[in-house]
Amino acid sequence: MKLNHRFPWLWALILAFMVTQSYPQTPTITDPKFIEDCVNIHNEMRSKIRLAAGNMRYMTWDPALAKTARAWVKKCVFQHNIHIGHKYQCHPVFKTVGENMWMGTYTKHVPRNATTEWFSEVDHYELGFRKCYRRYCGHFTQVAWAASYKIGCALKMCPNLGKHIAMFVCNYSPAGNIVGEAPYTKAYYCALCEEGDTCENNLCRNPLRDKVESYPYWNPRWEVPRRMTCNPFCQMCVSVRLVLLALAIPGILLLQKKYPNMHLMT
Repeated sequence: MKLNHRFPWLWALILAFMVTQSYPQTPTITDPKFIEDCVNIHNEMRSKIRLAAGNMRYMTWDPALAKTARAWVKKCVFQHNIHIGHKYQCHPVFKTVGENMWMGTYTKHVPRNATTEWFSEVDHYELGFRKCYRRYCGHFTQVAWAASYKIGCALKMCPNLGKHIAMFVCNYSPAGNIVGEAPYTKAYYCALCEEGDTCENNLCRNPLRDKVESYPYWNPRWEVPRRMTCNPFCQMCVSVRLVLLALAIPGILLLQKKYPNMHLMT
């Protein structure tokens, strides 16, 4: 008790240290290494399609998709995002997005481990019949969806789900897993790339398609708490209001000096 009264700050430091030790820090959606790991393992898996995919696109990072993944994963509820199917709720440009989820023990290799696990469902997919058999394989078909070329992921520790348990969510655009469609077209690697594409490691690349957009002023409207941002138009409105307020004060003082008997009515 004496230590508690005399050194309260010491208890705060000890508690902070214990929390830090118990729950390791996960990378943010802007961490370069995390981004590289997520993108690289997806492209690695996509380039190894067993029955060569002739139209498989190269994937690049999308910050807006990552914001959507972050907004959902922080809930620490292992179920799919209920906003995924609603137009423009998960991305400012793409109408809908795809999603894969993983839950397990946290390590620094979560992006690789999770994506490899998703891709292993290839053993349960029949391209000829365009469906899964014996077991679910929707994670694989989204990873291998040729038309998807943007990805954004997020990772979070979820102590409510278990000790050292983390959730990992990846969102994709354009969305895959369209009913009745095959994830890719069987053909020699890159044989069906679009005009203007180049072939790199069995994947179709295009500088315009692969360009990374930032979307600095966009956040999911359903995120709780909602992240507030101010775009250039918003900033201009705030600036104009501040200028008008600054001009109003001396204006009122001048009017009161010129008309000392004037009273402001409210």
